Amino acid sequence: MDHSIHAAELFLDGYNCAQAVAVAYCDLTGLTPDFSARMASSFGGGMGRLREVCGAVSGMFMVAGLLYGYTNTTDDTDKKAHYARIQELAAQFKSEAGSIVCREILKNPPSDPNPTPRTQEFYQKRPCARMVILACQILDRYIQEHPIDT
Repeated sequence: MDHSIHAAELFLDGYNCAQAVAVAYCDLTGLTPDFSARMASSFGGGMGRLREVCGAVSGMFMVAGLLYGYTNTTDDTDKKAHYARIQELAAQFKSEAGSIVCREILKNPPSDPNPTPRTQEFYQKRPCARMVILACQILDRYIQEHPIDT
């Protein structure tokens, strides 16, 4: 499956950026699309349209946690390894997009309580679909280089 194309389609169908990424990976996470969409629903628009961490990045981090995350709270080795993984993914995204912060990517003020309607013009001006694609491409490369333990 091409996760980036699937995620872009989901985004264009109305899912927020975090939901689009999280739902696109249901084939690997084993979660249902409904559960994934609910889990990621708060992270669109840079966390509830606060324009903080890009929702596509948050979605990428959620999927990485589901696939590679740790549960042993008494061993710092797993925790450190996972945080290093997340920092690596963030660095790759920042290298390609210029930032992991929504307002910096969009060149917008911190909050947008009145969102722009999703029209053809909106999608031509906003890079959100491209950020969703980028997050999936980065995550797919990571997964290819680091096979998931099953």
